[in-house]
Amino acid sequence: MSYMWDEFNIKTFPAETIVYRDGLFCPDLSTLKNDIITTRYDLPIHVIYVGKIDGNCALDVNIGVDNQNVFISVDVDVEKSATLNIDVKNAGFNSQVRGNVMIKNSGNLELNINARHLLKNTGILIHTKLYAGENSFSKISGVAIIDRDCPDCESDIGFSAMAEQGAKIQFMPAQRISAEPARADHSAGIFRPADAQIQYLNQAGLDNAAVKNIMKEAFLNSNDLF
Repeated sequence: MSYMWDEFNIKTFPAETIVYRDGLFCPDLSTLKNDIITTRYDLPIHVIYVGKIDGNCALDVNIGVDNQNVFISVDVDVEKSATLNIDVKNAGFNSQVRGNVMIKNSGNLELNINARHLLKNTGILIHTKLYAGENSFSKISGVAIIDRDCPDCESDIGFSAMAEQGAKIQFMPAQRISAEPARADHSAGIFRPADAQIQYLNQAGLDNAAVKNIMKEAFLNSNDLF
């Protein structure tokens, strides 16, 4: 799995894997052959979705087994136009899904995240980072759903973005909660470098292009969920 780190800066660890590259499932790189998880594994399950995407793309993760940890790593580039639908359903008691979604958009992007809790004491925590290139357009929506009779769930759907000049971003977060959760967070924010940060780096001898790259890397590689 070292190629994931070398090419895409994806953290890897001992896990069962489900790997997608450029929007396509890669059975030769995966230890599991199905994204419907109905068997409990001793190792956590790592769903990896990397590469370049365009057109209509989807990632479905369905957990139907108790006490299973699932990690999702998404790291994709959009150069033209793409729609990415990420659907997560958790029906496993005491099972938790943690996801890091990283998208670098230089074209037109629509991202839809649906996170549905189908049993009590389930967790779905997904954080998305968007780097919006110059004059790009990004429409980002996320819905956290906790069904009736599913108390004590842990839900966290968060969005953050850093935008270049002329980029347009729409955030549309939503929650549909029908049972009392243990935690239900939802957030969206724009990161902007402070003038003092830029000035400090300029005084250290870095030109504006180098400062821009440093700020981009700092934004994309901070505050992972795992």
